[in-house]
Amino acid sequence: MAFVFAVLCAWSQQLTIGTYNVRMLNDGDQQQRGEVWDTRCRVMCDLMNFVQPDAFGAQEVTHPQLVDMLAQLDDYAVTGRARDDGRQQGEYSCIFYKKSRLRLLKEGTFWLSETPDKVSKGWDGACRRVCSWAKFRTRNGAFTFYHFNLHLDHVGVVARREAAKLVMQRIRKIAKGAPVVLTGDFNVDQNDEVYNTFAQSGLLNDSYTVARLRFAQNGTFVDFDPTAKTESRIDHIFVSPRFKVENYAVLTDGYWTPTAASDSLNGTAGGPPELRVAPFRLHTPSDHYPVIVKMRIGR
Repeated sequence: MAFVFAVLCAWSQQLTIGTYNVRMLNDGDQQQRGEVWDTRCRVMCDLMNFVQPDAFGAQEVTHPQLVDMLAQLDDYAVTGRARDDGRQQGEYSCIFYKKSRLRLLKEGTFWLSETPDKVSKGWDGACRRVCSWAKFRTRNGAFTFYHFNLHLDHVGVVARREAAKLVMQRIRKIAKGAPVVLTGDFNVDQNDEVYNTFAQSGLLNDSYTVARLRFAQNGTFVDFDPTAKTESRIDHIFVSPRFKVENYAVLTDGYWTPTAASDSLNGTAGGPPELRVAPFRLHTPSDHYPVIVKMRIGR
């Protein structure tokens, strides 16, 4: 009995971390696909408010989207700098964190390039890319950790490879052996060499691989198509070996909008007579699915 109690105490601190590419503001999404930001934002924020991650990394967030999300997320603050000017222009790879659970101690952003400490585009990349990081302490003062959040380039092969090396160098330099979580849209799946730069680093584990329980019926990018199926996971959460990952999930929740036939209510066979169903269109809140992990922290 004493041994069991000691084990429970050793893994007593719980932490929930997420990653979510929210899809940047794009006129084509709304006008051609009908993927309206106001609706998508509400659904994404409702989902995060339900899951209540202590912190989650978000990618492709423009400043208007950041403002909208902060207004709808419950008890969250945000840290990070936009990639095009280091302030508010361009996309953020920001970190939202629960104010009642975490205290922000330090923060920073570096560019994924040959000159990481100034606004710049790296190697053969198509866009400027950044990695934002934060040092957090739990509000009870029991635990301190670092959270890094990135978005690797979608075109440049060299840019992804060199950025991965740079991120690992910066993690070692900034965290100095402290516990780390790394979230992001890596634009590579679990079979790519860049993935192995992190997964085989000896410093980080893929939370999917080490999770005790998984709920992952799909990969993480489906291009707004709720019927699409993929085995590729390009949105990852890597964690220090000090974390014991209990649960890993790819959340495929969607929402519905009316169609021309939505007014045609029909009864269901075997159901009560007052029950009616109608055809609606199913949407995904983003072109990516969010990933959530629940962990315990070893002392």
